[in-house]
Amino acid sequence: QLSCLLRMVTLHGIPQDWDTYPQDLLLFLSPSDYAGNCSQFFINVGKANEDVLPREAPQRQQLLLEALECLGISGTQINQTNAEILGWLVCELDGDYIRSSGGILLKDLSQCGSFLPEQEEAIRDVLSSGNTTFGPPSAWSAFTLSELSGLIPVLGPSILQQIPK
Repeated sequence: QLSCLLRMVTLHGIPQDWDTYPQDLLLFLSPSDYAGNCSQFFINVGKANEDVLPREAPQRQQLLLEALECLGISGTQINQTNAEILGWLVCELDGDYIRSSGGILLKDLSQCGSFLPEQEEAIRDVLSSGNTTFGPPSAWSAFTLSELSGLIPVLGPSILQQIPK
């Protein structure tokens, strides 16, 4: 329905008032068609309902690639500002990005519904290193676990055994 709506909306050219349309419509749009800067486009995409596109949908990966290009990210390190702009697109980042960005992505990743095995391994690597704002698992508290609640299913026995009772 959204892709059909997009065709109707763009039938007579690209509108300049995208903010008056449902944000979910942006999931089917290219940032070059957005009447604003690309950072604002991806901030709005981050507010759209990610479940509109299935996890395996090629559009999700395409949006991520366009976002990385828009933000000028050439390596695999994401800073906090870019993570905020990416919104739920951080859930699409592969293990290299998760490892290179260290703990910066952990809070954002904890909002993701599911992970690929490669992402889970990278999250465990980052958390096991202890080089995050949370410190090593042996120093975690109930508050830490609350902050990382979305990542608990990923932790694995080696990390869980280190957490104080």
